Amino acid sequence: MDDHSLDEFRRRWQEELAQAQALRKRRRPEAAERRPRRPEVVSGRGEQQASGYLALAQGLLEGAGRPPAARATRAERQEAASRSRSPPARDAAGGGEQLVDQLIRDLNEMDDVPFFDIQLPYELAINIFQYLNRRELGRCAQVSKTWKVIAEDEVLWYRLCQQEGHLPESSISDYSCWKLVFQECRAKEHMLRTNWKNRKGAVSELEHIPDAVLCDVHSHDGVVIAGYTSGDVRVWDTRTWDYTAPFLESEFEEDEPGMQPYVSFVRINSSLAVAAYEDGFLNIWNLRTGKYPIHRFEHDARIQALALSQEDATIATASAFDVVMLCPNEEGNLQIAAEFEVQKLVDYLEIVPDTERYPVAVATAGDLVYLLKAEDSARTLHYVYGQPVTCLDVSANQAAFGVKSLGWVYEGNKILVYSLEAERCVSKLGNALGDFSCVNLRDSPPSLMVSGNMDRRVRIHDLRTDSIALSISAHQLGVSAVQMDDWKIVSGGEEGLVSVWDYRMSQKLWEVHSRHPVRHISFNSHSLITAHVPYERVVRNADLDNFATHRRHRGLIQAYAFAVDQLAFQSTVPVCRSACDAMPGYNYDLALAFPPDSI
Repeated sequence: MDDHSLDEFRRRWQEELAQAQALRKRRRPEAAERRPRRPEVVSGRGEQQASGYLALAQGLLEGAGRPPAARATRAERQEAASRSRSPPARDAAGGGEQLVDQLIRDLNEMDDVPFFDIQLPYELAINIFQYLNRRELGRCAQVSKTWKVIAEDEVLWYRLCQQEGHLPESSISDYSCWKLVFQECRAKEHMLRTNWKNRKGAVSELEHIPDAVLCDVHSHDGVVIAGYTSGDVRVWDTRTWDYTAPFLESEFEEDEPGMQPYVSFVRINSSLAVAAYEDGFLNIWNLRTGKYPIHRFEHDARIQALALSQEDATIATASAFDVVMLCPNEEGNLQIAAEFEVQKLVDYLEIVPDTERYPVAVATAGDLVYLLKAEDSARTLHYVYGQPVTCLDVSANQAAFGVKSLGWVYEGNKILVYSLEAERCVSKLGNALGDFSCVNLRDSPPSLMVSGNMDRRVRIHDLRTDSIALSISAHQLGVSAVQMDDWKIVSGGEEGLVSVWDYRMSQKLWEVHSRHPVRHISFNSHSLITAHVPYERVVRNADLDNFATHRRHRGLIQAYAFAVDQLAFQSTVPVCRSACDAMPGYNYDLALAFPPDSI
């Protein structure tokens, strides 16, 4: 800085200081006298520095031959500061050089990045960025080139895919660009949600047995199992569109045709299929080995309830006043792990998921609710005389069941939520006039639960506030099955109606109807399985060749695939899916006069 610049800076600084002091005295003379002296000096100094900094910055830039809008880099300012800290040539320039040093220090403080600089390790930056969501990562990628490299790291986008449930079984080395994979998964998720709302997809009716009536249906991850009055058990894999289901052999005597007992209950998971019969027999099949049962157990009386764990091979059955739990041993063979005796006949039975060492089950028998642990005896979880339990569902740490209020003091029908660890009631939900017919706790979002009632309403319960978040009038004859996810509800009624709701808008999206009550509903992001099971398990007309009569009484299983980009009423009917070598047309008692064209 030359002598002329310092003199010019000193002169302008003195003029601006004098003008500021004169303006303050002219505008507020009384306030200036009452104001404490020390704050006035500090405020004056701030104004002096601000005005002096502005003039000094403009003078320095003009003296260097740069345009006024240009700005010196940090390295240039530090170099100027080092030159200003050298011994001054004259004493008159000492005050100006100190002010220049203060200016450069203030500018450096303004430009310091508060996050990380080049000295921060890359792994530490990744560790910080892992707490950001997809929107925040996209914004950080626009800050600089360094931040863009970090925000698009494969580890971050792989974790996002895992957190949102995309490709959960994949490893980070399966794809080269996880950000692109994440975008494709989001686009597919948006397409599936749109198809759900518009009922856009393919619907299929699973093949039935011509001379039998449907008794029970269960499904797991797109695999469906059904039991019939003829004693037959069938399994379909709807994920592969192979709807020609194989039979699971039951090993009954072949010399007694037509004498096989009815199938009471069926359950299925990823590895096992279980069927309970009216005569007390229990058949267990391994889905990986073949269609013949690997284990067969016999009870002294009819099996009243059946439960199968969704994670392992634990099976629980209730017959008469006994509850038996079966678990595989070290060799993989099923054996009796625990046996309990209860006071009444069991109505509902569920296995608690995610237990570490010993299997745990919850059973209801009239107005009693039992907690059954394999290493302990049966313990009473809930009991109120004269208030029977009407439905049951369990999660990893809670059990929810509906209670019917009877007696002199009517408190309304409620749903009680118990903590399985503390073995005490944590929530009392609802106060309905009708009986709670179904409740779904396991598949509901966190802190929410959905229930169906015979008063025609579907309710969403908030477990955090013990209140009803939403109540929808859904079915005329009562709700028989219900399930929800993060934005929709699928409910089934006793009148045979299946309804899909967007509960965020309290709006019905679409509905389908069948003759029989809805007994089973299971859906995921891309498929829906519904089962309509008749009340009567006998064919009214003895003429089984009459297809129209049998169709009215046999029951129905339907599978919806929303990943197919077509409207449901445009999907190919089952008769058109018949193979060319099979002349009878797919359960319609028709014959294909001409096979389909091969062109």
